[in-house]
Amino acid sequence: GESVVQGTINPDQYTVFKQLLDQPEVVPIVDKKLGSKEQKIVYAADGDHHTKSIATSMAEQRSYVLEDEDILTLARWAVSIEKHYQKPMDIEWVKEDDTGNLYVVQARPETVHSSASNGFFKTYRLKETKTEKLVSGTSVGSAIATGNVCKVNHVSDLDGLGENCILVAQMTEPDWVPAMQRVAGIITDFGGRTCHAAIISRELGIPAIVGTEVATSVLQNGQEITLSCAHGDVGDVYRGRLDFEEQHVNTRNLPEADTRIMLNLASPESAYKWWKLPVDGIGLARMEFIISNHIRVHPMALVDFDKVLKEEHREAIRKITKGYKDKQECFVEKLSRGIAKIASSQFPKPVIVRTSDFKSNEYARLIGGEEFEPHEENPMIGWRGASRYYSKNYREGFAMECRALKTVREGMGFDNVIVMIPFCRTIDEAQWVLEEMEKNGLKRGEHGLKIYMMCEIPSNVLLAEDFARYFDGFSIGSNDLTQLVLGVDRDSSELAYLFSENDAAVKKAIRQVIESAHKVNCSVGFCGQAPSDDPDYAGFLVECGIDSISVNPDSTIEVLQHVHQAERRSSKNRVTVQNGL
Repeated sequence: GESVVQGTINPDQYTVFKQLLDQPEVVPIVDKKLGSKEQKIVYAADGDHHTKSIATSMAEQRSYVLEDEDILTLARWAVSIEKHYQKPMDIEWVKEDDTGNLYVVQARPETVHSSASNGFFKTYRLKETKTEKLVSGTSVGSAIATGNVCKVNHVSDLDGLGENCILVAQMTEPDWVPAMQRVAGIITDFGGRTCHAAIISRELGIPAIVGTEVATSVLQNGQEITLSCAHGDVGDVYRGRLDFEEQHVNTRNLPEADTRIMLNLASPESAYKWWKLPVDGIGLARMEFIISNHIRVHPMALVDFDKVLKEEHREAIRKITKGYKDKQECFVEKLSRGIAKIASSQFPKPVIVRTSDFKSNEYARLIGGEEFEPHEENPMIGWRGASRYYSKNYREGFAMECRALKTVREGMGFDNVIVMIPFCRTIDEAQWVLEEMEKNGLKRGEHGLKIYMMCEIPSNVLLAEDFARYFDGFSIGSNDLTQLVLGVDRDSSELAYLFSENDAAVKKAIRQVIESAHKVNCSVGFCGQAPSDDPDYAGFLVECGIDSISVNPDSTIEVLQHVHQAERRSSKNRVTVQNGL
């Protein structure tokens, strides 16, 4: 325990979703992070000291300290303790080696979260990111700070600290606290969320990045840097003073809209940043981000490892899947935990998770992907979306996606997850994909499973009533729909002036699919940037009778206001007509 608090080691970290802990049939552990744990404290056999620090074995470093059963037991105890004291609590516990028994040894009020004002929160956004990222670590808080590096190796180095300084140290000490109150931010080599630096930064409201491992060797005294904790669990340090935006949000004063406002999310880490927003769930959670950032390996390279030819790719895959008996289990576990973090942020509100929609050139850039992807002249309208899922060349990769979704819904208990299929070109293809999902344990209607379809191809618009027989809802993907209605490659800079969601043909397609879907009681959502940029576009969607609008988190407040105003105008227009009659 002492080494964890002191920050001399980076411990394991487990994240558990409280609301599902009373359901014994599910395991709501939404995240596990393996700490390096280079040392441990043991009893000293002789000498003046009762304990001593020794190096841990590689097996200990590569293993989680707790089994799932222990994690859930501690989480349930924590909930009971918080209920008893009726406030958030900081709780310390131990596990006895000989018996394996768990004991709670201390509980005290957690002052930061318990003093937070309901309805008020701040958001931070970097306005520029095209600069060198120097180091990364575990973020504490959600703020951004700029300043000059002030390295501290000893208490004597604290005298020069001021509000323009970002303290950089291997680890912080308790007697540094008075000086730490003056700094703009804190960065350490060692420590996790419960180390001294993290605890103090939370209490002081100062952003911190801990456990970087290399900050003291990479960062130079006096160097200008930007410390950003604005993107969730991972904090980043950038070279130079970057411009950033701070926004104060009071959710109590926001208008209510009849149209459901939902979020577009990709990063599991960002889900916990935006959970306080007054939204109706997540309208688009992109699976690709989890695959490319948390797994990084082509799914088929895990299914058929022998086909990976480059030794550097083989070695990278071995490293990523180390500790897993089956390489495919690495994919399923990491994907399911990423989806679970997103789903938990809005539970029990609906969270629509889109299955993978990489293009072949994007898949090829994943580790080991070159051997499994064809070269296509125009990947944007090539082998993507639904066409991959029943193909012999990707069917087993899609099976892993289905296993992860089944784990999230049934194993972890997040039955608020709705699965959405992208780029489904024909009615036959819809049937083939649903059959493939059923083979992998995801049957529409079973265990309350709903399956949606992206509406982004002209065939989806023209045959909306037919597609609605196979899906529970549609989500209009305006980028691809615009591309295919106008015949304009959305990535072409030469044709950018023609690409417009406001084009009359695109708007007619959107209006048509909403009308067709509503005829057969199928809900329709919209996920795109247009309502964020243009209040009139929000008005157009409201006029068409859209059921939900899903937007990027930083646009939510503005879109909510646009939609509310559009609904008021629409209501006034209806009253005027009625009075005229």
